[in-house]
Amino acid sequence: MEYISTRNSEKTFSFQDVLLRGLAPDGGLFVPKIFPTFNINELENLRNLSYRELATKIIYKFCSDEFSENEIKNLVEISYRSFRAKDVVKIEKMGKLNLLELFHGPTLAFKDIAMQVIGNMYQKVLEKNNLKINIIVATSGDTGAAAISAIKDRRNMNIFVLHPDKKISDVQRKFMTTVNSKNVFNIALEGNFDDCQKVVKTMFADKTFSSSINMSGVNSINWSRIVIQIVYYFFSFFKISEKGEKINFSVPTGNFGDIYAGYVAKKMGLPINKLVIATNKNDILKRVIKTGLYKPTKVEHTISPSMDIQVASNFERLIFDICSNNSKKILNLMNDFSQKREFKLEKESVEKIKESFCSESLSENETRFIISEIYKNNKMLIDPHTAVGIGVTQKIPLKEKTIVLSTAHPSKFSDVVAKETGVEPNLPESLQGVLTKKEEYKRLPKNLENLKKYILKQI
Repeated sequence: MEYISTRNSEKTFSFQDVLLRGLAPDGGLFVPKIFPTFNINELENLRNLSYRELATKIIYKFCSDEFSENEIKNLVEISYRSFRAKDVVKIEKMGKLNLLELFHGPTLAFKDIAMQVIGNMYQKVLEKNNLKINIIVATSGDTGAAAISAIKDRRNMNIFVLHPDKKISDVQRKFMTTVNSKNVFNIALEGNFDDCQKVVKTMFADKTFSSSINMSGVNSINWSRIVIQIVYYFFSFFKISEKGEKINFSVPTGNFGDIYAGYVAKKMGLPINKLVIATNKNDILKRVIKTGLYKPTKVEHTISPSMDIQVASNFERLIFDICSNNSKKILNLMNDFSQKREFKLEKESVEKIKESFCSESLSENETRFIISEIYKNNKMLIDPHTAVGIGVTQKIPLKEKTIVLSTAHPSKFSDVVAKETGVEPNLPESLQGVLTKKEEYKRLPKNLENLKKYILKQI
């Protein structure tokens, strides 16, 4: 498996490059030069595998130059040992919809599924090569906690997590800031998630700085995150579909990483009909699909904060694919975005996107209503992001079976859920200490040089 950058399709990279670098040297995102595919018979041979067996088969396709299949098997086993669900994920039927619960890992969010494997991949690669790295990650709420859980206490890596100050839930913050580990540094940055993400990308682009600290990143810009998330699309598809049947996935998304993993699954041969981009009022993805104009507006703070994003990084990967891997075209679009804070897709490109995707958004009141209705009708508590995923399916006529990705445990947003249902969602007993432990984090202004100085001082 060879990898290329969305901004330079000539130069190739190994999986080790992709894992450790995070972002390509030219500022682009890594993608496979050629995607692996399964035919119908091969898909049927995968149907009855356990989640861990399926993960081994799929992940190995993307990193066989770095790991043996047995090494991947062992990494997967170790990574999912502490998950509360026997099969890593659970599927709950809810009328015509199927909820894919992805929050049974250590920090109660879908990010755990990829991050636990990545933490162990890092460890193995770093030990093989006697390397040390510094991971810098921006989070809109859940990525940081999952990354910290996967990387805390490891000897050959530090992790610096930037979250937007006062713009994530208390529980989301405490999952990060109550971790007492010498290699973990939490930073509350003035601004919103897009500001945090921009700072991280700028540090990557500063070759002197990034190389001096051996910088890596575990945001969804890191291709390995996408690879591991592909697995639950295959697994859930096999659980609810008949042979030859196409289904839909509704995905609450802000940075486009989780739903892009579904697109890769479709490219690999999984019979997906539509991937539904479910957004809150930060609806840049809905707007670009309807108009072709990619133009961020002001980030609005909502009750579904993990989607409070206006610059969806992974969208660049999709554009690269629909533009037939034309890296010059991507460079032009990204230059437009850098200079004008917008770019316009050609009509043909928009139509290609619509072949696989559709999109709708939910207002705050609509999201609250869904939380209330789901509890009233199904006696089930859901978090606001899952509510968005469910709510948009009521706005889009979908005939096929639909799986909604349930991305976070309701207890991470207990105030909102309790207000709409009258029921307080509790953290699993083993995690309740998070609420009372001492927090430790550094508040910093939105100043790149100050942030660099802080990081250099810690390492």
